Amino acid sequence: MIVKFTKPGRNLITVLMLTLLTGVTACASRPPSSVLQLVRLAQNESEKITLLAITNRHQEGDGKGFGSRWAAKLTYEKYGFSIPSERKSTAIVYPSKNLDPRRQFAVTARKQLSERELIDDATSAANFDGTVAVFVHGYNYSYQEALFRTAQIAADARNLSPPILFSWPSAASVTGYVTDRDAALYSRAELERLLGALARDSRVKRIELFSHSMGGFLSMEAAVQLKLQGRGDVMGKLQIVLAAPDIDVDVFRSQLRDLGHMQAPITLLVSKTDWALTISSVIGGERPRIGRLDIDDPTIRQAAIAHHVNIIDVTSAASSDGLGHDRYAALARVSGELHKAEAQNRGGGNVGALVFQAAGASVAIPVNVTERLAR
Repeated sequence: MIVKFTKPGRNLITVLMLTLLTGVTACASRPPSSVLQLVRLAQNESEKITLLAITNRHQEGDGKGFGSRWAAKLTYEKYGFSIPSERKSTAIVYPSKNLDPRRQFAVTARKQLSERELIDDATSAANFDGTVAVFVHGYNYSYQEALFRTAQIAADARNLSPPILFSWPSAASVTGYVTDRDAALYSRAELERLLGALARDSRVKRIELFSHSMGGFLSMEAAVQLKLQGRGDVMGKLQIVLAAPDIDVDVFRSQLRDLGHMQAPITLLVSKTDWALTISSVIGGERPRIGRLDIDDPTIRQAAIAHHVNIIDVTSAASSDGLGHDRYAALARVSGELHKAEAQNRGGGNVGALVFQAAGASVAIPVNVTERLAR
């Protein structure tokens, strides 16, 4: 795979790391585990959604949340969420003491489950159509941040049966990049176990594994291990979508070789203006990241076809983090269009590079990048 990567100067990187990364985290306070406290709301006061969660994080002493320490066992939970009716973007407003359900997300129900109960809940919803969605968060996420983000995605997508969050023990710290990389690798077996348990259920026909940033690295490593173990029962049901994947280009090449031809093409959501991945590249020895592919490079389409990969440029989608790294959250509203594009390409005849065209808040169906270049 040939990748065109524009490497910014070291001075620019220094400015980015000191002003963007530090500035963004300084202006936004991190939510404490108390945001998981249950609230009671009047009937029909807000939209309600249900989601499921599995984590290998260690439970905090107050019993409310989970921290960054690695746990020796998995915890399974079910959550009910109140979704604010007046939200206008993907930004999440966490609950405060004086809750305003029109503006703030809130937890309305919480129950601990067994693995079997979690799978039963995922497959017994009224809108279950044989597809289970699993979301894996990225670097620098706390448990509660990942949980609320999953709730936002589920609410915007609308057509999902209860999605499953897999939350690995990120340090939830800007300076914890290397620690998070180790934690992601540590979590590989646990993610494999979840995917295997879902695949064994005859009601599950398809597993959509949607991962963000470093979570994409974890998901690819778990998929490679399942392939090497001969787990065709899982691989045959697996559809992988990697949003802004924080994966070294050569590592990704190696992962693709190990996976071989997959029944459903892997989908990459990329942007060459993702500054968080620019910083990640520098931390990793100035090696390019797969999430910054430039689809205007004509070699990218040939590489996508050769490796049976869909590449979708999402630069025009909205971002709220100041770094262009969370555009995936805005795409939940147009998940139907993503499904259409993926279905059209599933046979492999139209696999390649695509681009989303956005105007304001609306996003059109992806068009082939060759059409864009022709114009």
